[in-house]
Amino acid sequence: MTTLFRNAQVLTPQGFERGLDVLVENGRIIDVARDLRATSATVVDLEDGLLVPGFIDTQVNGGGDVLLNDTPTVDGVRRIAEAHRKFGTTGLMPTLISDDVAVMRAAIAAVRDAIDQGVPGVLGIHLEGPWLAEARKGVHDPHKFHTPDATELDLVASLGNGRTMVTLAPERFAHDDRHEVLRALAERGVLVCAGHTAASYEQLRDAFAAGVRGVTHLFNAMTPMGSREPGGVGASIEDPDSWCGIIIDGYHVSDAALRIAIAAKPRGKMMLVTDAMPPVGGKREDFTLYGIPMTCRDGKCTTAEGGLAGSALDMAGAVRNTVQRVGLPLDEACRMASQYPAEFLGLGDELGKIAPGYRADLVWLDRDLQVRGTWIGGR
Repeated sequence: MTTLFRNAQVLTPQGFERGLDVLVENGRIIDVARDLRATSATVVDLEDGLLVPGFIDTQVNGGGDVLLNDTPTVDGVRRIAEAHRKFGTTGLMPTLISDDVAVMRAAIAAVRDAIDQGVPGVLGIHLEGPWLAEARKGVHDPHKFHTPDATELDLVASLGNGRTMVTLAPERFAHDDRHEVLRALAERGVLVCAGHTAASYEQLRDAFAAGVRGVTHLFNAMTPMGSREPGGVGASIEDPDSWCGIIIDGYHVSDAALRIAIAAKPRGKMMLVTDAMPPVGGKREDFTLYGIPMTCRDGKCTTAEGGLAGSALDMAGAVRNTVQRVGLPLDEACRMASQYPAEFLGLGDELGKIAPGYRADLVWLDRDLQVRGTWIGGR
C-alpha cells in the first residue's frame, strides 16, 4: 500500500517546511522531498494544513467511557486507543491506577494480547502504583499501596512484547533495597518513574542515580520546590538526564510554573501527557474510580470534594495549550507530544519523526490545530 501526502507544511527534524511531499509504503516513510511521483500511490491532499508526527501519550487511564481499572480486557484497551486516535494519539501506554495484584495481572495480560492482535497504537502498559506514598496519594486509594515482593516484581516485568513503565515512590524502599529493586527492574527493561512521592530532594537525586528514568506529572503529587528545600520538583528540574511528564490543561499546573520549568530543563526532556480519564472521546461527563463518583466539567475532572481526578485532556488539546497558554513554538510543542516521548520509551529510532525509515504515524492538523486525520502505520 503506497500513499503520497502532499500540500502541507511538514514538520521535519529541521522544523516546518513547505512544499514537501511524504511518500509512505507498507507503513513506513520512504521519502520526504519536493515533487515526488508515485504512479500507483493514493494521493492525500492535506489542503495546506500541517503534517506532524503522531502523538505519543505515556499516561492514559481511560477514554471512550472506559477506565482500564474497570475494564482490563483487550476490548477495553481497544476502545481506549480508538477514543484517543481522533485526537492525534497514534501511540499510547494504557495506564492502570493503583489496584490489586489480580487487576494488575489482568491489565498486563490484556495489553499483551492487544499488542499480539495488532490493536493500533498500543505501545505497552503504564502501572501507576501501587508502590506509592500515602502522603502524596492524589486520587489513588491508599488501601492498595504496599511494597512489592519478588513475585510482584516478576509480574511487573512480564509483558514481553511492549514497553512497561512503572510509577513508584522511591522512598517507599530502604536505601539498599531501593537500589536493588530499581536495578532489577531496569535490567528487565522496565522504565521507572518517580511519582506520588514524598521523596526529599536528596532521596530523589539518589533515585535518579540508581536508575529512575523520569517523573510522572511534574509538580503534581510530589514535594514542592522551596527556597531552602528544593524538594522533588527541584531535583526533577535540576537533573539533566531525566524526563518529566507534564499536564498542560490549565488546572494541574500554572502556566507560569510550566514556563519556568521548561526553560530550566534541557530541551528534549519535557513531554506532554494527558492523564486522561474515561470522558475523553466518550459520551459521558461522569465516571467512577474505585466505585466513587467523579465528575468532569469544563475540562476538569474532580472528586466530590473538588480534588483533581486525572484530566479530560487529549493530546491535540495539550499541544494547543502548550502554544496558546505557555507560549512555546508549535514545532517544539509537537516534539513534546511525539519525538520526546518516543525517545523516553526507547523508540526514537522508529517513532516521533517524519523522516525516511520511520513508521508512518502521522497527524493532519488544520490552522486552528484541530485534528483532520490520523494515520498509524500508514493506515
